[in-house]
Amino acid sequence: MSVLDLLAFNLKICGLAIEMGAFRKIQRTPSGTFFVCLPKDWAERFGLKRGAVVAVSETSDGKLLIDPEYGATPSPRTIVLRPGPYLSREIIGKYLLGFDIIRVEGKENISFEMRETVKKTVSHLIGLEIIEEDYSKMVLQCLLEPSSFPPEKILRRGYAIAAGMHRDVVNALVNGDVHMAKSVIARDEEVNRLYFLLVRILRTIIQNPSLSEKLGVQPIECLDYRLAASLVENIGDECVRTALKVMELKGLKLTDPFKKLIVEFHTLLFEAHENALNAFFEGNIALAEAVRNMRDELGKALGAVEKSAKEQSLEAMPHILAAVSTLHQIYEHSVDIADLVMPKKLQLS
Repeated sequence: MSVLDLLAFNLKICGLAIEMGAFRKIQRTPSGTFFVCLPKDWAERFGLKRGAVVAVSETSDGKLLIDPEYGATPSPRTIVLRPGPYLSREIIGKYLLGFDIIRVEGKENISFEMRETVKKTVSHLIGLEIIEEDYSKMVLQCLLEPSSFPPEKILRRGYAIAAGMHRDVVNALVNGDVHMAKSVIARDEEVNRLYFLLVRILRTIIQNPSLSEKLGVQPIECLDYRLAASLVENIGDECVRTALKVMELKGLKLTDPFKKLIVEFHTLLFEAHENALNAFFEGNIALAEAVRNMRDELGKALGAVEKSAKEQSLEAMPHILAAVSTLHQIYEHSVDIADLVMPKKLQLS
């Protein structure tokens, strides 16, 4: 399924959810005041009675939000997990779902190995801290304030790191710099941390209309941000795969003509993902189309690199070809990001 197909499927789901909403007729009193009845089950669920006060606010697109708990501090969402072989995945899953407190509780004591698993997992998740620990439990709490993390800011930060990884991994390949290749691999952890944070924030926005309004992000935009963030994270992964190939070359020096071809290829790749992200943020359809139109030029540059790679030593050739092929995938991710621009533009128009 392509990115556009996936986006269309998600939009269909959202549209279905909207269509299932209740309808109410607008009524008017003799004095001219307009009013509408609230659903009985909804009012009873929140304990609303005659004389109760609710907050009414208007969104930027003209919708009215009715908040029955405007004066109350929302209770933290809590979940209890048991130690087990999939505990790390469970913690990450609950973090992404927006749980504020994650309690890991054992029937008796929690083993040293399981505690280390919890601590390692926590280190991968921004804002999650161990606030309490004893022989039978560990209490994790997310200390982030969602309104302080606009999705665009998180995505830009993640992309800046991935773009730096791309530059450095090509320099590592050209110069046979194994140390720089290891540095690229290490930075991928931060890209992943930012991706997890963005997914958590996007889920929170979808569930909280007031936060959506505060951050200026419509719930439908969250689909675009989630897909774009995933593609940026993929760019980081391609850089890691390339860095591993550089390490397998063990500092082998390349010929100057071959270095020049790789740099020319890299320049086109970098331009593609940089323009794709700028097009996404700006809603620039022409810039997005320019990314798609680079395919032939990039194909020629790739062909030149592959031809020259076959003239290198038999020991180095497979690793070089694999590295270049992996780098080329960055262009495909750039095209996928560019494909998000048109739907995003239509949603906001």
